[in-house]
Amino acid sequence: MDALSLAGHQVVLVSEFRSFEGAGDVAVQESLRVQGGHIAASLLDIWRHGPRADWPDLWFTYHLYYKAPDWLGPVVCRQLGLPYVIAEASCAAKRAAGPWAMGHAAVLDALQCANLLLCPTADDMPALQSVVQVGTQVRRLPPFLDPAPYQEAANARAHHRARLAGVHGLDPDVPWIVVAAMMRAGDKFKSYEILAHVLADLPDVPWQLLVAGDGPAAAGVRAGLERAAPGRCRFAGQCSAEQLAVMYAASDLCVWPAVNEAYGMAMLEAQAAGVPVVSSAVRGVPDVVVDGVTGLLASEGDLGGLTARVRGLLMDPAKRKLMGAAAARFVAQERSTARAAALLQAAVAPLGRAPDLHSAPRAAA
Repeated sequence: MDALSLAGHQVVLVSEFRSFEGAGDVAVQESLRVQGGHIAASLLDIWRHGPRADWPDLWFTYHLYYKAPDWLGPVVCRQLGLPYVIAEASCAAKRAAGPWAMGHAAVLDALQCANLLLCPTADDMPALQSVVQVGTQVRRLPPFLDPAPYQEAANARAHHRARLAGVHGLDPDVPWIVVAAMMRAGDKFKSYEILAHVLADLPDVPWQLLVAGDGPAAAGVRAGLERAAPGRCRFAGQCSAEQLAVMYAASDLCVWPAVNEAYGMAMLEAQAAGVPVVSSAVRGVPDVVVDGVTGLLASEGDLGGLTARVRGLLMDPAKRKLMGAAAARFVAQERSTARAAALLQAAVAPLGRAPDLHSAPRAAA
């Protein structure tokens, strides 16, 4: 919404309806479908009984998938003849049957209604191109953020590093590895397990670990890291965006194995603060980390390669500094909200009559 506004559009959030259903409960999904239908009907009633000038020129939905389909946009767009845009959609054929078959079918319907799909990574595009109607545009809109808070934190790095050293008992003369990720079962926990294996193979290298994150698997994550690297790990718990910016800026290297990671916003945040990244070349991570320029990427599942890359950057402060500076430039120039605004404007301008643009609710949390 910020990027659309920056591009000169008037953005209106028309509903806060949340369609997410994560347990595979078909009855709950049906209830959400009905609720969505009522909301869509209400919006249509408002617009049809108002002046045509008050109608939206375009409908924009962010992030729909089988657990969180868009029950509003396709209905409204078909009835009013509006262009329909989706950013960050996913479509998994394996969900065509099973507890989320209803959501999968709704996603397919939405994709076939869409005029434009915006994909954050190149990895998303082939599957979506295979299911859309002829004439639907499928374009990349890489992950982006406002770099200003991270640049501001980086400008005060020495101050933040001294303060955090005191708060967490860290040695400012030893490289700090920063990690920011939720602590929950599944892919996040697997990533933490791999991180622990990597760190356990670096006993002879000076480093300390600073972790931001919390969640239901926190006890297991902490125990695994402390077993792998006793005395070297510090846990900051859940942090605000401002606290995270400071933590990144005060650190030297971001390491995240990225098991099944869609793309990894935390790694983009770290780079915005001038911190290079070591990760895996999986899914959309290469859209966030430029291998050999802003960080280093190992092949998926290559623990030895991941460890070697971490070791190499820990032992080479000059290379870390060079990559960190390149990372900050990359985010400022290629992954900023301003850059996204320009890409968005180029993509949506042919569809609607600017400047009035209305936004659908986020389909997922």
